[in-house]
Amino acid sequence: MTETRPTETAAELVLELRQVHAAYGHIHALKGVSLEVRKREIVTLIGGNGAGKSTTLRAISGLLKPRDGQILFHGQAIHGRQPHHIAALGIGHIPEGRRIFAPLSVEENLDLGAYIEPDRRVIRERKERVFAMFPRLAERRTQGGGTLSGGEQQMLAIGRALMQDPELLLLDEPTMGLAPVLVDTIFDVVVNLNQAGKTILLVEQNAWHALKIAHRGYVLETGTITLEGPAADLATNPSVRESYLGGA
Repeated sequence: MTETRPTETAAELVLELRQVHAAYGHIHALKGVSLEVRKREIVTLIGGNGAGKSTTLRAISGLLKPRDGQILFHGQAIHGRQPHHIAALGIGHIPEGRRIFAPLSVEENLDLGAYIEPDRRVIRERKERVFAMFPRLAERRTQGGGTLSGGEQQMLAIGRALMQDPELLLLDEPTMGLAPVLVDTIFDVVVNLNQAGKTILLVEQNAWHALKIAHRGYVLETGTITLEGPAADLATNPSVRESYLGGA
């Protein structure tokens, strides 16, 4: 797996959360979350189950409306907008659990990812780029999505998001449930996407691997950011090592 972390990032601010609060009913899931993601960065959110990591991504992509605070994309307020409007701005969300359309073929799943693109030629070109990135999907292009292995389904979920050609990718637990060899493959894909120009906000329980490839990171605990900084610094922080890296 690629372990070289990029050391230079552009200064342009792509995404900013300012004191975002969000809730599920009476459960206060986010309690004043503020974070930044700059152009061509990989930023990772780490924390335990229920910390608010997935909720943060859902708030950004419009699947959950914040109760308070601001979410800005290139300085433009997007909190409260509908998910399809946010996607059209250039934000792709790859949710936890992959959520592909099992009865549909690989190719049909990819086509659905490009629903906001009217040009069929552009769609074909994007699809071929996905197939070049994931040759296994090309081999299974007519196969039902539900018949794919877990790793192949994750590739399909990533490919489907890439069909809208987003600037910012929100990845939620992309290696969950995968065999170790496939974990390395998915992290290599994340690095390659970043090197190709994508900006990435990564939620990942595998904190050790996430911090190896990220530029910066934030630690979430019960809806509050408790630590932030360069990924290399977080990887050597004693409390992070004890809580999330197995004391390594």
